[in-house]
Amino acid sequence: MKERILAEAERLFWKFGVRSVTMEEIAKQLGISKKTIYQHFSDKEQILYQVIQHKTSRNQSEMDCMVTDTANPVEEILNVLNMMQKNADQVSPNLLMDIKRYYPQAFSLFRQYKEGQIMRSILENIQKGILQGLYRADMNPAILARLRVEQIELAFNHDLFPSDQYSMHDVQAELIHHFVRGMLTEKGFEVYNQYVNKGKEIQPIIYENK
Repeated sequence: MKERILAEAERLFWKFGVRSVTMEEIAKQLGISKKTIYQHFSDKEQILYQVIQHKTSRNQSEMDCMVTDTANPVEEILNVLNMMQKNADQVSPNLLMDIKRYYPQAFSLFRQYKEGQIMRSILENIQKGILQGLYRADMNPAILARLRVEQIELAFNHDLFPSDQYSMHDVQAELIHHFVRGMLTEKGFEVYNQYVNKGKEIQPIIYENK
């Protein structure tokens, strides 16, 4: 029952944001009483905290497998984009802002994940790309990794990217493609264009290093 509650809460939080989802709504969707939920969780923030624990753990496992299965750092970072985009349009733009403003313990957990695992993964990707000649050697990997980490939160900023004008899918795609292209060498662009063209369902666009 606890796992069912967490799974349904995650679905509702991601779709509608956290503040708008009540304990009554979670109970209603599961066909149980609020009392049953309170037997497992003291309040909504405790549910949210454990949802984020589970979600970040799953994400990290996926990313670790991705690193093992990909041929190079360019493919790796673009596969991360594909992972993010799977359910991008099903994620409420209010999600992260709700957590940041109203649920400090849960947001602290997200920040730990962002500053630890995500930051380390991006930094390692950049360093590998430089060693393989796919990324420029004249960059500061720590600064670029920090930039990419902050872009994750930036995509959820409703003031910058209102949901009635921009989809989460498009925002994430523009940010990460811009980020990757700024790092590529000529050799890196060859790999990048192969990957992008392979994934095009319509006529491909060839990006050139200018």
